[in-house]
Amino acid sequence: MFITLEGIEGSGKTTQMRQLSACLENRGHSCVLTREPGGTVLGERIRAILLDPASSELVPTAELLLYMADRAQHINSLIKPCLAEGKVVLCDRYFDATVVYQGFARGLDTGLICDLHRIILDDLKPDITFLLDLAPQIGLARAWKQLDNGTRSGTESRFEEETISFHEKVRAGYLELARSEPKRFRVVDGSRNEKQVQADIRDALAEYF
Repeated sequence: MFITLEGIEGSGKTTQMRQLSACLENRGHSCVLTREPGGTVLGERIRAILLDPASSELVPTAELLLYMADRAQHINSLIKPCLAEGKVVLCDRYFDATVVYQGFARGLDTGLICDLHRIILDDLKPDITFLLDLAPQIGLARAWKQLDNGTRSGTESRFEEETISFHEKVRAGYLELARSEPKRFRVVDGSRNEKQVQADIRDALAEYF
C-alpha cells in the first residue's frame, strides 16, 4: 500500500507519518518511511539545492525539473521495489506537492506538470493521500518555531521564506486537488493537536486495513 501525506509548511506531516508507521508496525505491517525531495542518496543532494535559502535565484522551470529528477530516482530505486515486497510505503509529499507548489503557486502550466508526471510516474498513484490542512499563518508560525529552536535545519528554509500569499496559493491548490479526487484524498484539520489529527488519520485508514 502506498500512502502519502501532504500539506503546507508546519502542517505536521513528518510527525503524523512517524506515528502512523508505529501504529501500522504494531499491527504487523512492514512500513517504509520516505520523503520528497530526498528519499534516496541522490535525492538528498537534490534536496540540498531545492531547500537551501541560498538557492533563491533558482528559476521555477529549473526547480520543477529538479523535483522531477528526484521523483524519477525515488520511484524506481525505492518506492516500486518496496511496494513489490508487500511493504506499506509512507511518503512525506509526492507529486501533488509539485502540482500545487510549482503549478498553482509558481504559475507554471499544470498541464505540463501532469504530462511530465505521466512520463515518470508510470501511473503510480497513492492509494490514499492525507492532506493536513490549516491556515498558512499557523503552519508558518510552527515551522519558524522549529527553525528557531533548532529542531529543523536552517539550511532547509527556502520555502518558509516565501510570502504568505505564496502559501495561501499552495493551500488553495491542495484543496482544489482534494475536491477533484475525493476517493483518494482525506482532508484532515491540521490545526488541532497531534493526538486528534492522528485519530482522524487512523479512522480514515480503518476501511483499508
